[in-house]
Amino acid sequence: MPEAVRHVAIVGTGLIGGSIALALKARTPGVRIVAVDRDPAQAALAVERGAADAAAASPADAVAHADVVVLAVPTGAIRNTLVEIAPALRPGALVTDVASVKGPAVDAAREVLPEHVTFVGGHPMAGAERGGMAHADALLFENAVYVLTPPAGTEADPRAVWLARSVGARPVVMAPGRHDAVVAAVSHLPQLAAVALVGLAAEVGDDALALAAGGFRDMTRIASSPFGMWGDILAANRPAVLGVLDAYAGGLGALRAAVEAGDLGALAGAFERSATTRSAIPSHAKGFLTPLAEVTLWAEDRVGFLAAVTGALADAHLNIKDMELLRVREGEGGAFRLAFADGPTADAAIGVLRDLGLRAERR
Repeated sequence: MPEAVRHVAIVGTGLIGGSIALALKARTPGVRIVAVDRDPAQAALAVERGAADAAAASPADAVAHADVVVLAVPTGAIRNTLVEIAPALRPGALVTDVASVKGPAVDAAREVLPEHVTFVGGHPMAGAERGGMAHADALLFENAVYVLTPPAGTEADPRAVWLARSVGARPVVMAPGRHDAVVAAVSHLPQLAAVALVGLAAEVGDDALALAAGGFRDMTRIASSPFGMWGDILAANRPAVLGVLDAYAGGLGALRAAVEAGDLGALAGAFERSATTRSAIPSHAKGFLTPLAEVTLWAEDRVGFLAAVTGALADAHLNIKDMELLRVREGEGGAFRLAFADGPTADAAIGVLRDLGLRAERR
């Protein structure tokens, strides 16, 4: 832990801010955390759950003695919050945020904050279906990507890197504009595509929704996301979102033309390129983020199955870094994705699982 970090202020104790506070308390118990929220009950709950040592009456009071300030407020509230806390910040303090769009946050910080304060944008890329301090989780960011966007020409402040690592995440440094272009393509566009796809299925009719299978559910899971958060995001990242929407529409248009013309060769080429690209994502990611080594485990539908698996791996001192249920069918079992720190660990885990008589393979 950097010696300069003794006091952290969390402004906003919803799911993200509350989870950051819980994770910091779990991993850095010597740090004092003061929380504040526009709903005092949320800040009080943060104290009650042990995520914060105290609740402040206002954002300015919360940040007055802080070495690190985390703004866990909606994207549209970043600028006003910076204006409110700017006069109260101590010299040398680090201010960071968790907004999903970085350009506006970095610009606002440059315009609003005093010169004696450092700002590094942040975006922990994790979430959950339900928000609020009641659903905050100290493990929410475990092995998640945590993007840091320092101002152009500067490096990320070590305290920002410490924060990302202390909540269990893996920090990645990017330029603010590059971040916004990337998330427009891999986060904001998929959200809009899912909304459009569900809307189309609804127009086709109830029988279409009744026949919707796993592929449709997988592609449209995020269509249930509340608009409250997305309105701010789409407004803040409008140029990048419009760009990827146009590009996506162009790609769909090319596929439509191939279908209309009966050009199976063009369609086959598109399918092959897509499959090749997707299968190469982990290797492409090496320059961006060291990927985890993944194992597919075919599961049995029986009581105690998962406990037996995790127990055997724990006995072998093999740590599961991430786990995901891929599919399940009642009475027949399903499949899990298990992620490990590296290839040798994954191979050792496969040996343990096969010794249990289970089917396990590298992904």
